[in-house]
Amino acid sequence: MSTTKQLTIEERKAEVLIKLRKYKLIEKQPYEGTIAYIIDIPQDKERAIVWCILGEATVGIAAMNTLYKVMKEKSLERAIVVTEGRYTHAVKLGAKKKNVELLPKSFPVFDIFEHALVPYHEILTEKEKAALLDQFKVKPFQMPQIKSGDPAVKVIGAQPGDVLRITRKSTTAGEHVTYRYVVE
Repeated sequence: MSTTKQLTIEERKAEVLIKLRKYKLIEKQPYEGTIAYIIDIPQDKERAIVWCILGEATVGIAAMNTLYKVMKEKSLERAIVVTEGRYTHAVKLGAKKKNVELLPKSFPVFDIFEHALVPYHEILTEKEKAALLDQFKVKPFQMPQIKSGDPAVKVIGAQPGDVLRITRKSTTAGEHVTYRYVVE
């Protein structure tokens, strides 16, 4: 995905996001002070935009209005914003209404699942989730929980209500699988 040119932190985060969430990159295009990645989200069968805002200390309405304009031009319903700055309160409120995910400043610039101490996390499909709940005869809220703010949850894009399969390598058991219910 990357070229020999040195990537910005925002671009590295965007490329990690695309890789870990298994999105398909369609095109990468620079705009004024931003870089846009048009992506295909296979599991939702839709297209979206990853919007990298470069070098902004605070992301305000003006920066977001540019994104909303590009989304409208390209007929995109979803967006993900990557920045090293912080978001104003107005931006946070507007993003929820416009189906825009605001990545936190703490989003990693590397694949966290390559670290020996971080187990592999994946979101169960609705079919897998129903089969699991039926097998153990439990309701989702009765399962062990994981916060939606957990770094691994943020990286894979899980939302409250999702069930995660967490696979750990074990010296005694070989592989150990656990399940967690994502909560706010």
